Amino acid sequence: MFKRIREDIAAIKEKDPAARTSFEVMLLYNGYKAVRSHRRANWFYRHNMPFIARWISQRCLRKTNIEIHPGATIGRRLFIDHGTGVVIGETAVIGDDCTIYQGVTLGGTGKDKGKRHPTLGNNVMVGSGAKVLGPIKIGNNVRIAAGAVVLADLPDDCTAVGVPARIVRKCGARVRELDQIHIPDPVAQELCRLEIRLNKLEALIDQSQDNPEEKEKE
Repeated sequence: MFKRIREDIAAIKEKDPAARTSFEVMLLYNGYKAVRSHRRANWFYRHNMPFIARWISQRCLRKTNIEIHPGATIGRRLFIDHGTGVVIGETAVIGDDCTIYQGVTLGGTGKDKGKRHPTLGNNVMVGSGAKVLGPIKIGNNVRIAAGAVVLADLPDDCTAVGVPARIVRKCGARVRELDQIHIPDPVAQELCRLEIRLNKLEALIDQSQDNPEEKEKE
């Protein structure tokens, strides 16, 4: 337990330049308090004491404005920065060394049963206000921009932005975006193909009319 506490504090001090001392983190950081509270609530949840688990999580919500369902699975060294308005659902899974900013939702879409919430890999950063919804999988080393809405799986080592989220970087390289204005028109392409074919047929007819000997042989 004490090893986990030291790990969590060290991770916060490493990622947040405003964190000056371990004492400050323990007493004043809501994200740290929420993670420690969740670990207690999750223990009761896994030992078939859901009422006590929910009581702990709801008490933490009132104190920190961070709601983590006691059934969620959280890895090591999670850093919830600021944390106001963060919501993490019951079947959400978060890997190691992740960072979550204020206003983030790891939630469901309301259409799924059983596994309803996302799974985050290791070293994932979710920007402020982002929504990651449904039983989707987010790979390792993924960056999700502030305000993005993620509704589909994301591979490893990518950056996603927008509503709905789209990948703009993969393995450090910028992804070539589709030109939505000058996208090829399939109808126009088919008409062009038919016009070319018609021109060829007309040329064959003209050639046949200019060569009556070949016409008689036929």
